[in-house]
Amino acid sequence: MVRSDARENRARILAAARAAFTEDGATSLNQVAQRAGVGPGTLYRNFPTREALVLAVYQDEVERITATVPGLLAELPPLEALRVWTLDLVAAMRKKHGLGDALSPTAHQAITEQTYGPVVAAITELLEAGKQDGSIRADADAGDFLQLTGALWRAASSPVDRAPHMLALILDGLRTQSAR
Repeated sequence: MVRSDARENRARILAAARAAFTEDGATSLNQVAQRAGVGPGTLYRNFPTREALVLAVYQDEVERITATVPGLLAELPPLEALRVWTLDLVAAMRKKHGLGDALSPTAHQAITEQTYGPVVAAITELLEAGKQDGSIRADADAGDFLQLTGALWRAASSPVDRAPHMLALILDGLRTQSAR
C-alpha cells in the first residue's frame, strides 16, 4: 500500500508537471520538482525519466476526462454531454501535442494504445445513452466518432478555433431523424 504522503507527492508532481509542460514543453525535471515542492530524489523515485513523467501526466488527464462521463450524463441530455465531453477531450489533445516534444515515437505509440480503450469506452457510454433516449442514431460507432473528432484538435489550434463549429456538424450527423 502506498503511503498517503507518497500519494500526495505524486499528485503534486503530476499537477506541477501538467502546468509546467503546458506552459513550456522544455521545462526541466528539476523545475517540475521545485514547482511541486519536492526534492529531485522524490521526483525521480516516482518518475525515473522525463518520458515517464510526460506519459503519467497524459494518462492522468485521460483518466480524469473519462471519469466525467457519468456525471455529465446525470446532468445533461446525451448529445449535450457528448459535446461538452468532446470539447474537454479536444483541450486535452492539444495539451498532449504540447507534451509531445518530450516523447519518442515509441512512447507516442504506447500512450495511444494505452488510452484508446478507455476513450472509446467513454464515447460508447455517451453514444449508448443517446441511442437509448432516441437522440443518437443506432449505427453511431465510438471508433468512427473518435476518428471524426481527430480533426478537432488540429482545428482548435488554428488562429480561429473552428472546433466547436466542426463538432456541431459531427453531432448533427449523429442525431436521429426524430431528434432533428
